[in-house]
Amino acid sequence: MLGFLKKKSKHNKAIVVGIDGVSCRLLNRFTKEGLMPNLADIVSKGTITDMTASIPEISSTSWTTFMTGVNPGKHGIYGFMELQKGSYKWRFPNSADIKSKTLWEIAGEQGKKSIVLNVPSTYPARPLNGILTAGFVALDLKKATYPDMAYEYLKNIGYRMDVDIKKVQESVQALALDIEEAFTIREKAILYFLDNHAWDLFIGVITETDRLHHYLWSALEDEKHPQHNFFLDFYRKLDTFLGKMYERAGDDIPFIILSDHGSIGIKQEIYLNAWLKENGYLKFKKENPETFEDMLPESKTFVLDPARFYIHSKGKYPQGNVTSDEYYNLRQKLKEELLLLSVNGEKVIRSVFLKEGLYSGNLVDEAPDLVALPYEGYDLKGAINKTQISGKGFLTGGHTRDDAVFYINRKINVTNINIIDVAPTITSLLKIEHNGFDGKCLI
Repeated sequence: MLGFLKKKSKHNKAIVVGIDGVSCRLLNRFTKEGLMPNLADIVSKGTITDMTASIPEISSTSWTTFMTGVNPGKHGIYGFMELQKGSYKWRFPNSADIKSKTLWEIAGEQGKKSIVLNVPSTYPARPLNGILTAGFVALDLKKATYPDMAYEYLKNIGYRMDVDIKKVQESVQALALDIEEAFTIREKAILYFLDNHAWDLFIGVITETDRLHHYLWSALEDEKHPQHNFFLDFYRKLDTFLGKMYERAGDDIPFIILSDHGSIGIKQEIYLNAWLKENGYLKFKKENPETFEDMLPESKTFVLDPARFYIHSKGKYPQGNVTSDEYYNLRQKLKEELLLLSVNGEKVIRSVFLKEGLYSGNLVDEAPDLVALPYEGYDLKGAINKTQISGKGFLTGGHTRDDAVFYINRKINVTNINIIDVAPTITSLLKIEHNGFDGKCLI
């Protein structure tokens, strides 16, 4: 297998390994402790650094920013969930909602082949010059995969599009075993396509890390936790996989490792719609609302996950009541009050951004009017049925924006790296032209 790869030209190629939700400081810790010797060797050949993710710092937005090299005001993905235009019904954006060209579309237009495996927010699969199987949220493997021959292979090996999160209801051990099984099959598929199909750009994403962190972060922090060793062993397996990937690339082919956000332990979940209700900004027709269709017309604002505030503007929403004269003062008042929000004597909100300070492009009108970022340890939520402002759920690990990871097997001297910078870097490595990026080239 390796011989097959080495016979192919190494010029103008790139390999990208995505590790969803992995923080730079955790990788640095594990390499220093000797838990990840392969990664330690890989890192010695290039540059590893922390990287900021998108705002909001969630997978759908961050991976879309990676794959397009533009901000959400141009690509159009602000979260996993939106409201349908002109209504209060929920909808879930998919690949058809991405309004900017992806890396593999740009590459394909210039004759380059791409293999894209398990990148979130690429479902359903769109035709490309190469192979793609979508990452979460993906519902049907056949619709998630292009072309059919790739689907047939994946179906035959029992490929898993995601971890079965429902396993946590059985036991933490059942979930751990499912994470391991999903990762084993993912690794098999990634190595198979890497070895057996032509490519100029190869992207493979591991999402089991994100599931591990969300549900088992407490196992990392507590050495007595029954899954503590499982957590460490998973990273040993990840290290072996990274070693196999780098062996196939060698020092000549550009090799990038990145994550879409970092992870940290959760002290408290913060339910922002409950805070809005308590402060009179949001009202529902019934005590336990099911959707925003239960929202009363006099509501001034509401939140979609994780911390996207939408002003209930007149003319934008069917029952919107906030006029253009009220809009700016209302936003400023919300910002000031959010920055004072505290739980158990600790401030929760680190920053509040107005949309015009975050986004640019022809889709800014669809952007949240404000976005909040928390202090580490606080997990901001958009649940609408909570009666308390804070609480704890199944999740023990949450997201951080400032501690995503970027690695390349080249020595670079660049600071303030953002995930938006990766796309122009990859097109530069592939020697293809594109002038529409928002980010900077890192090499």
